[in-house]
Amino acid sequence: MSSKRHILTAVAWPYANGPRHIGHVSGFGVPSDVFARYQRMSGNNVLMVSGTDEHGTPVLVLADQEGVSARELADRYNRMIAEDLVALGLSYDLFTRTSTGNHYAVVQELFTGLYENDYIFARTTKGAVSPSTGRTLPDRYVEGICPICGYDGARGDQCDNCGNQLDPIDLIEPKSKINGETPEFVDTEHFMLDLPAFAQVLGKYLDSKSGQWRPNVLKFSVNLLNDLQPRAISRDLDWGVPIPLEGWSDEANKRLYVWFDAVIGYLSASIEWAKRTGDPEAWRAWWQSEDAESFYFMGKDNIVFHAEIWPAMLLGYSGRGDRGGTPGALGALNIPTEVVSSEFLTMEGRKFSSSRRVAIYVRDFLERYSADALRYYIVAAGPETQDTDFTWSEFVRRNNDELVAAWGNLVNRSISMAAKNLGAIPEAGELTGEDRRVLADSRAAFDTVGEHLNRSRFKAALQEAMRTVAEANKYISDQAPWALKKTDPKRMETVLHVALQLVSDAKTLLTPFLPASCNKVYAMLGGTGVWSGMPRLEEAVDSIGGEEGSSVYPVITGDYAGNEARWESTPIRPGTPLSRPEPLFAKLDPSVADEELARLEEKAGE
Repeated sequence: MSSKRHILTAVAWPYANGPRHIGHVSGFGVPSDVFARYQRMSGNNVLMVSGTDEHGTPVLVLADQEGVSARELADRYNRMIAEDLVALGLSYDLFTRTSTGNHYAVVQELFTGLYENDYIFARTTKGAVSPSTGRTLPDRYVEGICPICGYDGARGDQCDNCGNQLDPIDLIEPKSKINGETPEFVDTEHFMLDLPAFAQVLGKYLDSKSGQWRPNVLKFSVNLLNDLQPRAISRDLDWGVPIPLEGWSDEANKRLYVWFDAVIGYLSASIEWAKRTGDPEAWRAWWQSEDAESFYFMGKDNIVFHAEIWPAMLLGYSGRGDRGGTPGALGALNIPTEVVSSEFLTMEGRKFSSSRRVAIYVRDFLERYSADALRYYIVAAGPETQDTDFTWSEFVRRNNDELVAAWGNLVNRSISMAAKNLGAIPEAGELTGEDRRVLADSRAAFDTVGEHLNRSRFKAALQEAMRTVAEANKYISDQAPWALKKTDPKRMETVLHVALQLVSDAKTLLTPFLPASCNKVYAMLGGTGVWSGMPRLEEAVDSIGGEEGSSVYPVITGDYAGNEARWESTPIRPGTPLSRPEPLFAKLDPSVADEELARLEEKAGE
């Protein structure tokens, strides 16, 4: 068991302009939860935070299309997304939203600290405007040809092909993503984050991560250092966090840029969580202790914001940029220990796209299949270090061959045999060399799987855990306890005791990946109390969207600290009553793949 560490699990904020699809949760959701659950089981103090990202033009555009206010749209999708993430079993300590009064106050404090340390300045720039509506177009809503690499499809803030930061006016043949028209560029005054003033300190920071971060993440981040430019952090909008400066705070159509405020959400959510616990200063243990660690989970399109812009903001606020300064009122703040970025998940060879109706929404998926089956697929076949393709045929195969035939079969055959023949966990008699070997291998897996999980190598960790399942199944087949019932009943009891110990170990090893089904196995083995806590929705109260008065909104939280789950092999207790188990996973008919493909084609054709 490792010594207790304070570990911040910072999960990318899903955007509140629609339901989330499985491509989204393969990047930010499932990997972060696997990591957080493992760290809690290892005895560490984990704080897992996130929420819905609710500001910016995309929300305004969709709200206009639907004839509702931005606030109403954000309310709707905040609740929908929170419900879906609870159903997926994501164990947030707090999942909140960026429209709370608490978030506004923390964002304005970060802005003020950066401004006073001279890392923010005002500049007149050319802003993209829609000729037909007069509304400002955000960077990501302008697309064109990259002036650096020639890629057709570069966004106004970044080219995904070469990774360079851009401004909309830089693009060749710019077009609005909303209606295809060519934007007008007009003079507008905005605040800029002086990223070049962090070149040296960011360079040292990234150099120190060599050999620690995933190579694709580090290489991408280092390459971006070559072209750091001041970055606009305000926009001509009426939906967002007001600029906290005299002469600006009352401006009806000037707000802080959505990406500036969204990354601050990790801090504001931690502060909100602390207030909810009754200890308003509790957040500091994860943000200011020298030995605290922070791990940020996202898809690769968010690397630039988490590996460069957010560290720069934290360093500038703390007075540690290239030109120094003094910490703001909150004090010096820790920068990310690791940025854990996944690649992209495609679907049946196509890029996920809600607008093109090429998507499998989490809610729709979980209406038909179990959350743990989806979690398993995302880890086993997901985009950990390279783009991967979700196919329904592979989902069905893994569900049937690995979850049902391997893990589910091990649980069912072991517990059923012991329950039917003995009614309780049997005592072990004298152990053979093979008994001792398989038990030793099972115990050793905790170090191997744990090392992989510590390094965010989730696919390798799951493969090793499932290897122990295969070994346990082989042991039972080789020992054939059913044949020992008449010839050597004492030996049968020993074999079943060993088998149930292997099931118990495998249940622990698989808990970070499959918490709901492992909770069932814990109960099947006679466990009492809560094995691994599951998230729940609660109602919170704060002002929302800068409006006066308080509103009720949903948050995800849970009780995880007092759970029984520990990252170690725990001896099973002979004499514990057993009953016949229920199947852990449902076998899927191969026709499911064809049915789902037909459903996808039907949606795409609408």
